[in-house]
Amino acid sequence: MQLAAEQQTGFLNRRGSQADAPRGVERRQFSSTHQSSRPEVNELAEAVDQYKLRHRRRFITFDELYDVMTSLGYHL
Repeated sequence: MQLAAEQQTGFLNRRGSQADAPRGVERRQFSSTHQSSRPEVNELAEAVDQYKLRHRRRFITFDELYDVMTSLGYHL
């Protein structure tokens, strides 16, 4: 049944069993975004990733992004 739905829609339902997923490894959605030619962009991306890992968040709010930016020394 699930295979038929996948063939019709073209999407794989990954919400089911996580038995195949390796334990302790976090799936990163945007792993190649740190390849900017601007070092400040790479620094911000790494700081956001570290914040998300430290606070166990997949997404952050604008307030949290502002906190990350001010922790790097940026200000208005």
